[in-house]
Amino acid sequence: MPSRPNISFENLKVAFASKSDAELRKMYRVFAMLNNKFVSDLGIAMTKIGFALHLPIKGIMKQTMFGHFCGGETITESTSAAQDLAKYGVKSTLDYSVEGKGDEASYDQTCAEILKTIEKAEKQASLPFAVFKVTGLGDYHIMVKVQAGEVLSKEESLSFERMKNRFDQLCQAAFQKGIKILVDAEESWFQDVIDTLAYEAMEKYNRDSCIVYNTYQMYRHDMLGRLKAAHKLSHERGFLLGAKLVRGAYMEKEADRAEEMGYPSPIQPNKAATDTDYNSGVQFCIENGVYLVSGSHNEESNYLVVDLMEKQGIAKDSELVYFAQLYGMSDNISFNLADAGYKVLKYLPYGPVEKVMPYLMRRASENSSIAGQSSREFSMIKKEIARRKNK
Repeated sequence: MPSRPNISFENLKVAFASKSDAELRKMYRVFAMLNNKFVSDLGIAMTKIGFALHLPIKGIMKQTMFGHFCGGETITESTSAAQDLAKYGVKSTLDYSVEGKGDEASYDQTCAEILKTIEKAEKQASLPFAVFKVTGLGDYHIMVKVQAGEVLSKEESLSFERMKNRFDQLCQAAFQKGIKILVDAEESWFQDVIDTLAYEAMEKYNRDSCIVYNTYQMYRHDMLGRLKAAHKLSHERGFLLGAKLVRGAYMEKEADRAEEMGYPSPIQPNKAATDTDYNSGVQFCIENGVYLVSGSHNEESNYLVVDLMEKQGIAKDSELVYFAQLYGMSDNISFNLADAGYKVLKYLPYGPVEKVMPYLMRRASENSSIAGQSSREFSMIKKEIARRKNK
């Protein structure tokens, strides 16, 4: 790894500068629960039962997991959270995290909601990005068929065209309002379709500035090659490539499906291979003028990006590089980078409590990286509480 640049993610005073003592104690309670697997699993189970039985647990959720990891229930509430972050130089993107019902009306509603986030972003400097998942805009079963080369029925073809139109509508709105827009990565068995739509949008809207960003999950062993192929394509077609790099969010699901259906797993053989490809990916982007959003909670990877920017002579506030973390996590990375003058983005999930909790519970129970991360967060919170007591 590179030598340490003039920045430290161990500076807890900066990391928790936005938190009062009471807020810090609330964080302590949240991560104490997440850091205990039995308590965490029990809490998830009780939450599911509570919502199923329509018990009055919404207030509890807003004071615990939802309140910590989400910006609010509405765009207005989340905008307030974004303004609070902006006081410390941290920007945000509003992430509508409601899982749709899977019908055309819900797809239209999701598209309309994301358009509202774009309109809000146009008016607020703290919101330079919008974001969406393609599965919120159309039936993923159709994308699976398209990727597999299956012939669609007339009804499926019409549905697919509507999904593509919603995709373009969002990218066009972002282009017209001068807002950047992130296309989230999803499962491998229909990611090719998402990639195609993203590159078509880039060809239309990424001519003079980078508006549309595609997402690359580096836990796939083929992803570094796909990133480089996308860069080559951008040169051939004459558009600017926007790339958000993440390690990934569907590892367990990907491995299970590959085993069940008897095809080679697309997942890296181990974490070290993922880390190597992630770091190679950000290096490729920075050295080749790709517009990068480095979506990482890994401290070494963030140090590496800072180091590469310095070597390439890229200014801290350049539009070429953003750092991104989830709201409620890795504030030691986000706030110290922002304090040093880098462009930092927090993903701010929002939506009605009962509709967003499935997203939060899945993230807590399925994502194997959360366990180690919550332990690290818990340790830092305890150190900051002790620091404040002893100062």
